[in-house]
Amino acid sequence: MDIYQHFRKEEHPFVDRVLSWKEQVERSFQPILTDFLDPREQQIMIMLIDAKVSDSTIQLFGGGKYSERKRAIIAPNYEEVIMDDFGIVMLQATYNEKFITMSHRDVMGSFLSLGIKRKKLGDIVVQDGLVQLLVTDDISTYILANLTSIKKASIKLIEKPTQSFLEKKPVWIEENKLVSSLRLDTIIKEIYSISRKQAAESITRRLVKVNYRIVEDQSFSVREHDLISFKGKGRSKIGQVNGKTKKGKLKITTAKLK
Repeated sequence: MDIYQHFRKEEHPFVDRVLSWKEQVERSFQPILTDFLDPREQQIMIMLIDAKVSDSTIQLFGGGKYSERKRAIIAPNYEEVIMDDFGIVMLQATYNEKFITMSHRDVMGSFLSLGIKRKKLGDIVVQDGLVQLLVTDDISTYILANLTSIKKASIKLIEKPTQSFLEKKPVWIEENKLVSSLRLDTIIKEIYSISRKQAAESITRRLVKVNYRIVEDQSFSVREHDLISFKGKGRSKIGQVNGKTKKGKLKITTAKLK
């Protein structure tokens, strides 16, 4: 069976990378630690590395109980993995929220402006005058020395235990829907209660992402477990496709982040 048939074409390079990591671990008996992965990448790794049928296993951790982005460790089945092995550092700064409004996007922009790749940064929290970010330990010293301002506000980052990360449990509101197809414009229309024309225009204007990638094709076909991000309207995801009605409509489960 062709393993690639389960993945979209644009995902094939990552599939190859995971298979290469798996082979390396099973050949060298040495664990491999990845950078931060988005939820779709995590899902692909879990699908490809099944401890029941291979000599390696995968464990994931992002610094918090509900972390969205996580690092993965691929290790021999007998290897014991502890939290410190994931190499995650939590950095924190304060700002005066009476004089400045700061967002997740502002923090991300300042981080990326240092020339560091997104995969080195995990989850971000901005609330109550606090900025917290989770980073890989190999860049933490550089970030402490160079990330000194966000949105023109001077900040002083310090290292804190990951246990003090101020995360919130995500709440997803599930709904059962009937749709004519799994086209992206159709799904967007149903989940966000907008017209088909508005859905199509939003996609064309590059406001919609599927699994963290901008999709401009209105006829793009979504799949089970896809994560959709709609700029200005929030996130949603596809649960299961539960067959068809007698009239040919697809019965699907969707969820929207509260």
